Amino acid sequence: MFWILFLIASVVFTYFVLIKPVNYWSDRGVPQYKFWITWIETVLGFIPYRGISEAMEKIYNDFPGKRYCGVYQFSTPALFLRDPDLIKQITVKDFDHFTDHYQIAPENSEPLWEKNLFSLKGEKWRDMRSTLSPSFTSSKMKIMFGLISECAKQFVAYFQEKNLEIVTVEMKDTFTRFANDVIASSAFGLNCNSLKEPENEFYLMGKEVTNFSGLWTNIKLMIIFILPKLAQVLGLKFFKPKITHFFTNIVKDNLDSREKNGIIRPDMIQLLMEARKGKKNEKHEETTDAGFAVVEESLGKEEKSQNEKLSDEDIAAQALIFFFAGFHSVSTLMCFMAHELAVNPDIQQRLQEEVDETLRNCNGAIAYEALMRMKYMDMV
Repeated sequence: MFWILFLIASVVFTYFVLIKPVNYWSDRGVPQYKFWITWIETVLGFIPYRGISEAMEKIYNDFPGKRYCGVYQFSTPALFLRDPDLIKQITVKDFDHFTDHYQIAPENSEPLWEKNLFSLKGEKWRDMRSTLSPSFTSSKMKIMFGLISECAKQFVAYFQEKNLEIVTVEMKDTFTRFANDVIASSAFGLNCNSLKEPENEFYLMGKEVTNFSGLWTNIKLMIIFILPKLAQVLGLKFFKPKITHFFTNIVKDNLDSREKNGIIRPDMIQLLMEARKGKKNEKHEETTDAGFAVVEESLGKEEKSQNEKLSDEDIAAQALIFFFAGFHSVSTLMCFMAHELAVNPDIQQRLQEEVDETLRNCNGAIAYEALMRMKYMDMV
């Protein structure tokens, strides 16, 4: 009798826990992998089996001719869109039906994560977006160009000072340090030189906050994603407390210093301080801006958003997501670009000629407008 009950329990468990949840899409006529393939892919996701871009490419290629297919984030169903027109319709025309991102951290457990624009939901998201959007047009980003340019000069100077005919460089590490310095300067108001000072605290903390490798880290993230209530009971955090304190204190100290001493610096902290004070944005100038999208829906709510004052924690949260967005993505892009230029010397030569010509026209100091006119650089 025991073994009969055990067998029935095993069948019930297998069906309702392992099979039924990952047949959500097939039950609705949406193409998807067989349930056993889904679980194999899920398990393989915990080891360095393939990169996320390769995983996305595999899904895309496995469903040729389909406008969409069903996938799963653990046991949570997600729709994988393959058709550009459908993507455009959902993200633009039908945007009001697809407003919120997936909840990553358990509710009320990670203030810095929950308050950033990526994590906010519903009306809170709309208010925050309409508050922040006018600060992120390309004409406002242009203000930061000087800071980024200084980081680039510092980067080049480091290698020039070596005064060697050939310098061997590990590109990913080098570009990660460059991206770190740019973000520290343009987002957090700090000056870093991570090539000269490889063990500086901001860089080490930056590496730690974006590092999700290791068995325990993967187990912790799995519990946070699949069982958020259990994660809350166990006190599991998306960020380590020391990381939260570090980035929060940097922003708060920076804000206090600027307000007390009247310091104005052309960076993101300054733009967010102006948004907090409710400074008027040049609507007509910004809506013609061809850079970062500022849609009418956002600007139309500006009057209301000015009443939503940004707290120090709100500003710290936006600065941290800016770090997340740029730390690895920028350095990885630059690393791939360096590789492609190395294996395509004809393209490298043509790009070098455009760079040299632009620098000559700018008397050696690159200007924002000149950079925007570099057509081949943009293509590369």
